[in-house]
Amino acid sequence: MSIPMNVEQRTVGTKGALRLLRESGKVPGVVYGKQLAAPAAVALEERQVQALLRSHPNAVLELEIPGEGKQPVMISEVQREPLSRRLLHIDMRQINMNEEVRTQVRIDFVGEANGVGQGGILQVLLHELEVECLPGSIPEALEINVADLELGHSLLVRDVRPPSGVEVLSDPEQVVVTVLAPQKELTEEEAEAAEVERIEAESRSEEAQMHEVDFA
Repeated sequence: MSIPMNVEQRTVGTKGALRLLRESGKVPGVVYGKQLAAPAAVALEERQVQALLRSHPNAVLELEIPGEGKQPVMISEVQREPLSRRLLHIDMRQINMNEEVRTQVRIDFVGEANGVGQGGILQVLLHELEVECLPGSIPEALEINVADLELGHSLLVRDVRPPSGVEVLSDPEQVVVTVLAPQKELTEEEAEAAEVERIEAESRSEEAQMHEVDFA
Protein backbone atom coordinates (compact mmCIF):
# COMPACT_ATOMS: atom_id res chain seq x y z
CA MET A 1 0.00 0.00 0.00
CA SER A 2 1.38 3.41 -0.97
CA ILE A 3 1.24 6.43 1.32
CA PRO A 4 0.14 9.61 -0.48
CA MET A 5 2.23 12.70 0.20
CA ASN A 6 1.77 16.26 -0.92
CA VAL A 7 4.57 17.80 -2.97
CA GLU A 8 5.06 21.09 -4.75
CA GLN A 9 7.22 21.85 -7.73
CA ARG A 10 10.16 24.10 -6.96
CA THR A 11 12.94 25.73 -8.91
CA VAL A 12 16.53 24.88 -8.12
CA GLY A 13 17.52 28.10 -6.38
CA THR A 14 20.21 29.69 -4.27
CA LYS A 15 21.12 28.85 -0.69
CA GLY A 16 19.05 31.84 0.38
CA ALA A 17 16.00 30.53 -1.46
CA LEU A 18 16.44 27.11 0.12
CA ARG A 19 16.72 28.70 3.56
CA LEU A 20 13.46 30.58 3.02
CA LEU A 21 11.82 27.37 1.84
CA ARG A 22 12.86 25.57 5.03
CA GLU A 23 11.75 28.49 7.20
CA SER A 24 8.29 28.16 5.63
CA GLY A 25 8.05 24.59 6.98
CA LYS A 26 9.03 22.76 3.82
CA VAL A 27 11.88 20.41 2.90
CA PRO A 28 13.55 20.53 -0.54
CA GLY A 29 13.88 17.23 -2.34
CA VAL A 30 14.67 15.62 -5.67
CA VAL A 31 12.98 12.61 -7.28
CA TYR A 32 15.15 10.50 -9.59
CA GLY A 33 13.98 7.71 -11.87
CA LYS A 34 14.55 5.97 -15.18
CA GLN A 35 10.98 6.68 -16.27
CA LEU A 36 11.13 10.40 -15.50
CA ALA A 37 12.00 12.86 -18.23
CA ALA A 38 14.40 14.55 -15.80
CA PRO A 39 15.03 14.63 -12.03
CA ALA A 40 12.10 16.46 -10.43
CA ALA A 41 12.82 19.21 -7.88
CA VAL A 42 10.06 19.21 -5.28
CA ALA A 43 9.21 20.56 -1.83
CA LEU A 44 7.49 18.53 0.90
CA GLU A 45 5.82 19.44 4.19
CA GLU A 46 8.43 18.97 6.93
CA ARG A 47 5.91 17.82 9.55
CA GLN A 48 4.58 15.14 7.23
CA VAL A 49 8.08 13.91 6.39
CA GLN A 50 9.16 13.87 10.04
CA ALA A 51 6.13 11.77 10.98
CA LEU A 52 6.91 9.35 8.15
CA LEU A 53 10.56 8.98 9.17
CA ARG A 54 9.51 8.15 12.73
CA SER A 55 6.90 5.57 11.78
CA HIS A 56 7.75 3.97 8.43
CA PRO A 57 10.84 5.49 6.74
CA ASN A 58 11.05 2.80 4.05
CA ALA A 59 7.43 3.00 2.97
CA VAL A 60 6.35 3.34 -0.63
CA LEU A 61 5.11 6.88 -1.23
CA GLU A 62 2.73 8.10 -3.89
CA LEU A 63 3.70 11.52 -5.20
CA GLU A 64 1.88 13.67 -7.73
CA ILE A 65 4.97 14.88 -9.58
CA PRO A 66 4.34 17.94 -11.73
CA GLY A 67 4.38 16.92 -15.38
CA GLU A 68 4.75 13.20 -14.54
CA GLY A 69 1.51 12.33 -12.75
CA LYS A 70 1.29 9.97 -9.77
CA GLN A 71 4.50 8.03 -9.20
CA PRO A 72 5.52 5.42 -6.58
CA VAL A 73 8.78 6.42 -4.89
CA MET A 74 10.91 5.53 -1.88
CA ILE A 75 13.24 7.69 0.16
CA SER A 76 16.85 6.90 -0.71
CA GLU A 77 18.77 9.48 1.32
CA VAL A 78 18.07 12.03 4.04
CA GLN A 79 20.35 14.95 4.88
CA ARG A 80 20.10 16.55 8.33
CA GLU A 81 21.75 19.45 10.11
CA PRO A 82 24.37 17.76 12.34
CA LEU A 83 23.52 19.52 15.61
CA SER A 84 19.79 20.25 15.45
CA ARG A 85 19.03 17.18 13.28
CA ARG A 86 16.62 19.35 11.30
CA LEU A 87 15.81 18.05 7.82
CA LEU A 88 17.81 19.72 5.07
CA HIS A 89 17.15 17.68 1.93
CA ILE A 90 15.58 14.42 0.77
CA ASP A 91 16.44 12.27 -2.24
CA MET A 92 13.77 9.92 -3.54
CA ARG A 93 13.84 7.24 -6.21
CA GLN A 94 10.99 6.26 -8.49
CA ILE A 95 10.36 2.51 -8.27
CA ASN A 96 8.66 -0.22 -10.26
CA MET A 97 5.97 -1.87 -8.14
CA ASN A 98 6.58 -5.15 -10.01
CA GLU A 99 10.31 -5.31 -9.22
CA GLU A 100 11.74 -6.36 -5.86
CA VAL A 101 13.74 -3.94 -3.74
CA ARG A 102 16.13 -4.39 -0.83
CA THR A 103 15.56 -2.25 2.20
CA GLN A 104 15.81 -2.13 6.00
CA VAL A 105 12.83 -2.94 8.22
CA ARG A 106 12.76 -2.25 11.95
CA ILE A 107 12.22 -4.96 14.54
CA ASP A 108 9.42 -4.70 17.11
CA PHE A 109 9.92 -6.78 20.28
CA VAL A 110 6.82 -7.98 22.11
CA GLY A 111 6.34 -9.79 25.38
CA GLU A 112 8.53 -9.93 28.50
CA ALA A 113 11.32 -12.49 28.51
CA ASN A 114 11.16 -15.17 31.20
CA GLY A 115 14.83 -14.53 31.87
CA VAL A 116 14.16 -10.90 32.74
CA GLY A 117 11.75 -12.04 35.43
CA GLN A 118 14.64 -14.07 36.86
CA GLY A 119 16.84 -10.98 37.11
CA GLY A 120 18.38 -11.09 33.64
CA ILE A 121 18.91 -8.15 31.30
CA LEU A 122 17.35 -8.07 27.83
CA GLN A 123 20.00 -6.89 25.37
CA VAL A 124 18.94 -5.92 21.85
CA LEU A 125 21.76 -6.23 19.32
CA LEU A 126 19.87 -5.57 16.09
CA HIS A 127 17.15 -2.97 15.60
CA GLU A 128 16.40 -3.68 11.94
CA LEU A 129 16.96 -6.34 9.30
CA GLU A 130 17.64 -6.19 5.58
CA VAL A 131 14.85 -7.68 3.50
CA GLU A 132 13.98 -8.17 -0.16
CA CYS A 133 10.46 -8.11 -1.51
CA LEU A 134 8.09 -6.33 -3.84
CA PRO A 135 7.54 -2.69 -2.81
CA GLY A 136 3.90 -3.33 -1.95
CA SER A 137 4.91 -6.10 0.49
CA ILE A 138 7.38 -4.12 2.61
CA PRO A 139 6.27 -4.63 6.23
CA GLU A 140 6.16 -1.69 8.60
CA ALA A 141 8.03 -3.84 11.12
CA LEU A 142 9.09 -7.44 11.81
CA GLU A 143 7.63 -8.64 15.11
CA ILE A 144 9.66 -10.85 17.45
CA ASN A 145 8.13 -12.37 20.59
CA VAL A 146 10.75 -12.65 23.33
CA ALA A 147 8.48 -14.14 26.03
CA ASP A 148 10.14 -17.60 25.93
CA LEU A 149 13.71 -16.31 26.22
CA GLU A 150 15.43 -17.73 29.30
CA LEU A 151 18.64 -16.59 31.00
CA GLY A 152 21.55 -16.97 28.60
CA HIS A 153 19.31 -17.67 25.61
CA SER A 154 19.29 -15.73 22.33
CA LEU A 155 17.23 -15.33 19.19
CA LEU A 156 19.08 -15.28 15.87
CA VAL A 157 18.16 -13.76 12.54
CA ARG A 158 17.23 -17.25 11.30
CA ASP A 159 14.58 -17.43 14.04
CA VAL A 160 12.69 -14.47 12.54
CA ARG A 161 9.57 -15.44 10.58
CA PRO A 162 8.84 -12.75 7.98
CA PRO A 163 5.49 -12.39 6.20
CA SER A 164 4.89 -14.32 3.01
CA GLY A 165 6.76 -12.84 0.06
CA VAL A 166 9.41 -11.21 2.25
CA GLU A 167 12.93 -12.66 2.36
CA VAL A 168 15.34 -11.73 5.16
CA LEU A 169 18.84 -11.12 3.77
CA SER A 170 20.73 -10.33 6.99
CA ASP A 171 23.26 -12.91 8.21
CA PRO A 172 21.12 -15.76 9.63
CA GLU A 173 23.63 -16.44 12.42
CA GLN A 174 23.60 -12.88 13.79
CA VAL A 175 22.18 -12.51 17.30
CA VAL A 176 19.12 -10.27 17.36
CA VAL A 177 18.37 -10.27 21.08
CA THR A 178 19.68 -12.10 24.13
CA VAL A 179 19.06 -12.30 27.88
CA LEU A 180 22.19 -11.66 29.91
CA ALA A 181 22.71 -13.04 33.40
CA PRO A 182 22.78 -10.41 36.17
CA GLN A 183 26.15 -8.68 36.28
CA LYS A 184 28.07 -6.72 38.84
CA GLU A 185 27.29 -3.03 39.10
CA LEU A 186 29.23 -1.05 36.49
CA THR A 187 31.75 1.58 37.44
CA GLU A 188 31.05 5.13 36.31
CA GLU A 189 33.61 4.76 33.52
CA GLU A 190 32.12 1.46 32.34
CA ALA A 191 28.61 2.91 32.37
CA GLU A 192 29.72 5.89 30.31
CA ALA A 193 31.46 3.61 27.80
CA ALA A 194 28.35 1.44 27.51
CA GLU A 195 26.15 4.50 26.93
CA VAL A 196 28.50 5.84 24.23
CA GLU A 197 28.42 2.46 22.49
CA ARG A 198 24.60 2.40 22.64
CA ILE A 199 24.31 5.89 21.12
CA GLU A 200 26.82 5.08 18.37
CA ALA A 201 24.98 1.85 17.55
CA GLU A 202 21.66 3.71 17.24
CA SER A 203 23.34 6.31 15.03
CA ARG A 204 24.76 3.60 12.76
CA SER A 205 21.33 2.01 12.63
CA GLU A 206 19.69 5.27 11.51
CA GLU A 207 22.37 5.87 8.85
CA ALA A 208 21.97 2.34 7.49
CA GLN A 209 18.22 2.76 7.37
CA MET A 210 18.51 5.81 5.15
CA HIS A 211 21.31 4.63 2.87
CA GLU A 212 20.77 0.91 2.29
CA VAL A 213 17.83 0.92 -0.08
CA ASP A 214 18.75 -1.00 -3.21
CA PHE A 215 16.52 -0.33 -6.21
CA ALA A 216 16.34 -2.75 -9.10
